[in-house]
Amino acid sequence: METANFTAVTSNMSSSAAGHTPHLAWVSTGLVPAVLLSFCFLLGVTGNIAVIILRPNWQHLSSQSQSLMLNLAVSDLFCLLPLPVWIYAHLYSWTFGLVACKLVTFLIYCCIYSSLQTVTAMSVLRYLLVVQLQQRCFQLVGMKRLLVLLWLVAMILSIPVLVVRQLTTVQQQIYCQDNYSSDAQQLAVLLTETIVGISSLTVVALAYLCLHRKVNQAALFNNPQTTKPITSIIVTFVVLWVPYITTDLLAVAAVSLKNEGLLKFCSYAWKITGAVTFVNSCVNPLLYAFTSHNINTMCQKTKQLFQKLRFPQIPSRSPGITMDTGQ
Repeated sequence: METANFTAVTSNMSSSAAGHTPHLAWVSTGLVPAVLLSFCFLLGVTGNIAVIILRPNWQHLSSQSQSLMLNLAVSDLFCLLPLPVWIYAHLYSWTFGLVACKLVTFLIYCCIYSSLQTVTAMSVLRYLLVVQLQQRCFQLVGMKRLLVLLWLVAMILSIPVLVVRQLTTVQQQIYCQDNYSSDAQQLAVLLTETIVGISSLTVVALAYLCLHRKVNQAALFNNPQTTKPITSIIVTFVVLWVPYITTDLLAVAAVSLKNEGLLKFCSYAWKITGAVTFVNSCVNPLLYAFTSHNINTMCQKTKQLFQKLRFPQIPSRSPGITMDTGQ
């Protein structure tokens, strides 16, 4: 993700900020993103700490679901903890040095990638629970190996941040932002983020839509208790991530076509859409940790119903008939 890139301010944007309309000036000075990030920090840190400590209704969940939800809460928490640093950088300047610029951004990227992959894994897990493939799949992979692989992939995807993040001085203001050596490098980073984002969005949407269809097929009618949580998960994920992914796609087009105007627009848009993605880390406890018991119970009942429909029990015969051999 280039989620942390909302702190970047190009020299052209900064030098002409005074000539922009008021709402663009607010964005360029970082006021709107700072307010949004402050809200995310206060609500998200509290919510994820509550999930880690309280673990609501987890006693009825499988060990796989508990491990994924704990990993999701940890990822979201560590993603939100550095936000005060970015809020200060939005309102003033980056005064923490190059090493902190790279490491803090790397941490945020790792946690965002980990959170995305965990949400994707949870959606697949719930679908596999209904189609009775959960135990077989996780016996082959193993939950500990899956979590290690998940974090390893997240760190590998975040490596470009260590290369492109630099300190830039504009009108005596220091910014921690991406500094690409070439258009090819910028395209490579943008395409990686876009592909990961679209892949996660597609898998989550398809998994929950298939789960919804399976549940309704088993129940033989639409159940609002099953429709609402699944719909809220899909809609929230789409609403919070599609704007950022769309901005990435526009940036790919801008770099490919060398359109400076479109790229400048993307620089403004990243400030808002990047901050919005942090809202996902705030609502995850409500969407997953505090509703997982209801959704998993629904999946278990659907699985049991499918087993009964597919494997009906043969009624036993009375002893007199079974012992009748014709003698």
